[in-house]
Order: sequence, then C-alpha cells, then structure tokens
Amino acid sequence: MDKIKMILNYLWRGWLILLAFVLTIIFGIPVYILSYKKKTYKYAYKFIRLWCYGIFYGMGLRYELINLTDKKIDKNQQYVVISNHTSIMDIMLPCILFPNHPLCYVGKKELEKIPIFGTIYRRICVMVDRSSARSRADVYRRCAEKMEEGNSIVIFPEGGVPDDTSVVLDEFKDGAFTLSSKHNSPIAVFTFIGLKEIFPFDNSKGHPGKVKVYFNDILEPTASPKELKLSAFETIKKTLTEYS
Repeated sequence: MDKIKMILNYLWRGWLILLAFVLTIIFGIPVYILSYKKKTYKYAYKFIRLWCYGIFYGMGLRYELINLTDKKIDKNQQYVVISNHTSIMDIMLPCILFPNHPLCYVGKKELEKIPIFGTIYRRICVMVDRSSARSRADVYRRCAEKMEEGNSIVIFPEGGVPDDTSVVLDEFKDGAFTLSSKHNSPIAVFTFIGLKEIFPFDNSKGHPGKVKVYFNDILEPTASPKELKLSAFETIKKTLTEYS
C-alpha cells in the first residue's frame, strides 16, 4: 500500500513538472514582453497571477483565508509581505492573495539556472546570492527601485526552508525589517499552515488538500528593525503553535 502511495505521489509530482512547463510557455511570453518596461509590469503581473493560480489549483490545492486582525490591505499602499516558508507552493500564495499589488519577490539567484523559467525569473525578481555580502547588501537598493516603480516586495524572512523538518519556525533574517524601516513601508504578516504536510520538499510525500492562510497583522514601520523582526517572529510563531 505504501509503495502504491509513493508511486502515485511521484506521478503527482511529475504532473507538476508538465503543468509548470506548459503554463510557463503560455504565460511566460507575455510576462517577458510586458516586464521589459517598468510601466507595463502591472500588466505582466496579471499573467504572473494566472500562472500561480494554474500551478496552485492545477495541483489540487486550495486555500482558506482567515483574518486574525481587523486591519485591511490598502490597494493604494505598498507593502513588504512576509510569511513562514515550508514549501515551494508558498511562492504562489502571495500572488493569489494580492490582486491589486504587483509583487516583486526577493529570491535565490540559483533559480535563474532553470531553463525557460530562469529567463523570466530574472525579469520579475530581485535575486540575491546569499554567499555574497555585496549581493545581500545591494538587495535594499534594488528593492527600493522596485517599490519606487509601484511594486510591493515579498520576502520569506527565514531565508529558506530549514533542513530540519522538526523546526517550526527558523530564525528570521534582517532584510524585510530593514527594508520596511528604511523605506517606511508597512509589513503585511501572513502564516501558512498545512503546506509543510501537503506539499513538502520530500518528493515521496504530499497530497492535494486545503491550506489555511492566516492574515495576522499589518506592522507599521519603526526606527528599530530588530523590534519589527521580533514582533513578526512572535506573531507567526504564536499562530503556528495555536492553529497547527
């Protein structure tokens, strides 16, 4: 029975590769063209969202949004968007959740090596080489440029997915909070629960299912990035502890 389940899981993962390839070809061309100029990125973003919808729902996933705050997202405000990070599918959710805010992700430079996808990835993301201090330092400048163009920024403050799956929430890096303080941008805090089990990085595991998305809070920028970081960490950690 376990062997059959594993085979079905590998077939499901294989479907992801095919689905991602087809959707990248379909939506990648307009994204590549429209992202060439700063003024047309908002139109490219519509196709990026369609790509995210196609991947997320095409894999049999769905989500439930649960508000833990009375605060509302202002469509005229730019945000730094953060959440915990446990799965590749975490990447799809911010685009699905933010229809009125063209998003730019801070992502790993290694992903640009993926054929076809990497070409588009370079156009729509701020890439960082985490082994290079110069690259890490330059992220703030490049994110500021993206925000001046009207984009919000998505950062997973853990900096990656912990190798130790028993870690509930890894230590946060400073980037998102320094960016918020330097550029006076509120932080929209979300917690994703369920993807760690539904779509883990272990290719032999996972299944279609529903993800719970908790909208925790909007943190106003302060002069102290450390305070912001602590507040965000404690908020997400508390949600994971109470609702997982």
